[in-house]
Amino acid sequence: MHAVDPRRFLRQMPLFSDLHEEELGAIAASATELHVPRGRPIFERGDPCAGFHSVVYGQVKLGFVSAQGQEKIVEILGPGQSFGEAVMFMEKPHIVSATALEDSMLLHVGKSGLFEQLDRHPALARRMLAGISRRMHGLIADVEAYTLHTGGQRVVGYLLKDGPASGERLTLSVSKRSIASRLNITPEYFSRVLHELSVRELIRVEGRDIHILDADRLRSYEG
Repeated sequence: MHAVDPRRFLRQMPLFSDLHEEELGAIAASATELHVPRGRPIFERGDPCAGFHSVVYGQVKLGFVSAQGQEKIVEILGPGQSFGEAVMFMEKPHIVSATALEDSMLLHVGKSGLFEQLDRHPALARRMLAGISRRMHGLIADVEAYTLHTGGQRVVGYLLKDGPASGERLTLSVSKRSIASRLNITPEYFSRVLHELSVRELIRVEGRDIHILDADRLRSYEG
């Protein structure tokens, strides 16, 4: 595993792209590089929040376990994405757990250095607020989908979220169980929907590869 240059990595994030070198250096000085093996927790629900994390490589799931012992995945994050900002500003413990879905490298940015720069740069504060707002809108869209869309429509929405055309192939980057939890359905139901879509010749499934056979008909699926 190779060390990352915190300053260079942060510079690539839209959030920090406009900062001067001295300002960026102050934030980078509070950053810590983390290597997290697959399956290991990054933090648990209820742990204190001392900053936010950004994914350099790998994948991370955010979620919690219900009183019945069932896991609910709230979000799956990949390279360049960050998490924990909202709780950091609230100065409350983490409300979800974070676990590496694969061997991952993260950059943890401490809130002390970041807050100092936020006091100096209102534009940086606005960009952070915009990012938190986008995530909030995404979560509201999830609630709408759970309420108004069938499980089958949620699966189709997941397959088409990046706009693949007929004849294109997509690869499921995480397990079907993780995707099912993210969509608020059971793994068995997820598999049944994939099977039905295959029978209708809308998709073809080869392991984690999904071939989109008819994108237009897939979009109109109402199962």
